[in-house]
Amino acid sequence: MLPIFPIMTIFAPDSIAMVTIFDDMSQVTEAEVQRMLPLVDGQRRIEALRYKHLFGQFACLKSWLMLQELLKPLGISNLDFDFNEHGKPFLKHHPDIHFNLSHCKNGIAAVVDFAPVGIDIESFRKDNLSLVRKTMNPTEAEWIYASSEPVEVFTQYWTKKEAVVKLRGTGIIDDLHRVLDGKGYRLETHLNREKRYAWSVAYTL
Repeated sequence: MLPIFPIMTIFAPDSIAMVTIFDDMSQVTEAEVQRMLPLVDGQRRIEALRYKHLFGQFACLKSWLMLQELLKPLGISNLDFDFNEHGKPFLKHHPDIHFNLSHCKNGIAAVVDFAPVGIDIESFRKDNLSLVRKTMNPTEAEWIYASSEPVEVFTQYWTKKEAVVKLRGTGIIDDLHRVLDGKGYRLETHLNREKRYAWSVAYTL
């Protein structure tokens, strides 16, 4: 049987990161949420229903089903999870398997690897340019403002920074101006101009 979600495998030294992206937002309906609820465990069901809005419920459930699909080839079906001190989730019974999830209004992303990994997906939003000075160093800001597509460039930088922070599992406590220091990780970044989002994955070297 073919996977429910397309899976991209990223090869790097000592790493095989498996990524899947979902961006058919026409599926964000109450009926689809109700269909997915019985397909996840009680812990995730409770977490999904904590969201008051439909998209939050949908993204919570869909991202977990995407994670299940990525873990199937590894023979993992028990997805009991807990959180580290900074709120990053991990699989209780498979501490050697690392995963990360992300969503925005235009897409949902999931990644699995055998080492710490982080992923972020963000929509193109013009109002995000107001964050440039707070989040970008002078070189990054210069590239953004010099670009003919500053929103796209900002979003690429932002997803890179978020992915690295999520790989490290410390939450956004790092100096965002200096996050992209290139120490101990590699990045893959992709744009989808048609659906107006970018995503990045940071995986351990």
